[in-house]
Amino acid sequence: MDINKIRQDFKILDQQVNNHPLVYLDTAATSQSPTAVIDRMSDYYLQYNSNVHRGVHTLGTKATDGYENARTAVQQFINAKHFGEIIFTRGTTAAINLVASSFERDFIEAGDEIVITEMEHHANFVPWQQLAIRTNAKLKFIPLSEDGTITKQAMEETITDQTKLVAMTHVSNVLGTINDVKTAAHIAHEHGAYILVDGAQGVPHMNVDVQALDCDFYAFSSHKMLGPTGIGVLYGKKSILNKMQPIEYGGDMIDYVGLHESTWTDLPVKFEAGTPMIAEAIGLHAAIDYLNDIGMDDIHQYETELVRYAYDQMAAIDGLEIYGPGKDERAGLITFNLDGVHPHDLATVLDTEGIAIRAGHHCAQPLMKWLNVSSTARASFYLYNTKEEIDTFVEALKKTKEFFA
Repeated sequence: MDINKIRQDFKILDQQVNNHPLVYLDTAATSQSPTAVIDRMSDYYLQYNSNVHRGVHTLGTKATDGYENARTAVQQFINAKHFGEIIFTRGTTAAINLVASSFERDFIEAGDEIVITEMEHHANFVPWQQLAIRTNAKLKFIPLSEDGTITKQAMEETITDQTKLVAMTHVSNVLGTINDVKTAAHIAHEHGAYILVDGAQGVPHMNVDVQALDCDFYAFSSHKMLGPTGIGVLYGKKSILNKMQPIEYGGDMIDYVGLHESTWTDLPVKFEAGTPMIAEAIGLHAAIDYLNDIGMDDIHQYETELVRYAYDQMAAIDGLEIYGPGKDERAGLITFNLDGVHPHDLATVLDTEGIAIRAGHHCAQPLMKWLNVSSTARASFYLYNTKEEIDTFVEALKKTKEFFA
């Protein structure tokens, strides 16, 4: 990987923030987009802005091709078996809510078990919590080990024949834990349960093969993988999606509409009512092309080097506590607290140095309670970050510690 060449594609990084070069360490919240993504979306608006699946004119045909080619790109990127298994949504949150709302109608009954973990982002926590409340199902939690990981034994002891659905993050947005979702899927299927994987922090950073994982659903967002905001993906096995009912109604998703009844069209459009996110899908396609050109294995290897480099330096700072597994078992983010400094104060001071990190509960309040803290700070890395930026970040941490001391 030629990091200098890669950074030239991200014009936003070439700026001063508070009179310092920008050091962007908040990719876990939102990644930056290369010019290839921005240009592809701009080309759509300048050259063939039109609706899809409707008109037969040239612009409409070109827009439809651009939109559906994006679906094919996603299918190939995660190795889905069927084109129709890729549903475009507004993001990971919308994808998970789609499954939860559809499952409420035909899949979940009183007394059924829904199994999740305490490390889930609110997007993969609250929908199941509320579904359990509405259906009188039982919400259960796979216990976490002391280092914030999940063992096979814990899965086996929690998932039972009464379990109808397991929902688990692939990579924790707080701990950096990489969960063994393939084993979780095997255990769930042994008990006749479905499994949904929140892949928002997984797909951008490693090779994901949904067929190899054997998950029933996998959800992720474009804006965490170099693409635009406002679009995400729900992968679902075709056999299950065909059994599910749509949760939104309107144009495009219908087959026939009479005065008193309607029928739905085939996958995937059955779940995509109304005008879709056309430009955003085209931008996501460009992001996938960019990631493929570099190679997901190389990206993952580079992030692993960055997080190990940062971990060693941060762990050497007295009074700095790192949460989650060790440096060799985590994804490319580090969540921490600096003794005597509130995370929000820390983030504010770092911002004066041009360094962008995340501070707060990271949309994971149950996990904050499990950690026995109210909030934490988080630095997250991606393919455009450098070891020199980590050096700048670590020196700023030391200066902040001295200032508050």
